[in-house]
Amino acid sequence: MTRDNELRLLPWSGTDGKPCFLSTDDANGHLSRLADNTEAIQLGLASELLDHASEVLGDTKAAPGELRALAQDLAESLRDTLRVAESRGYRVPLPSSDTHGNDAAGPTLPAAAFG
Repeated sequence: MTRDNELRLLPWSGTDGKPCFLSTDDANGHLSRLADNTEAIQLGLASELLDHASEVLGDTKAAPGELRALAQDLAESLRDTLRVAESRGYRVPLPSSDTHGNDAAGPTLPAAAFG
């Protein structure tokens, strides 16, 4: 079962910093494709930034200004990545349930299985 009539959280904010949403029945429409491409770019940049962060943090002579700039870039990237995750989470189909109201999401494990 999917979530009907849901707004899609877009991977960018408005000029006022507030989240932007898309209401459409066409998941392949122009704005949906633009949002998909923007998400892919944001995630790719996050991956590159993580590699760069590893290099900078490994440099014992990194200047405080460089570390501050890195922290700012990491915070912005994390914000973008969390928005992508939130948006995609809203679009994941809800699990169906059987006639007895049991969740059909799959097998469950006892708490002891997690340590």
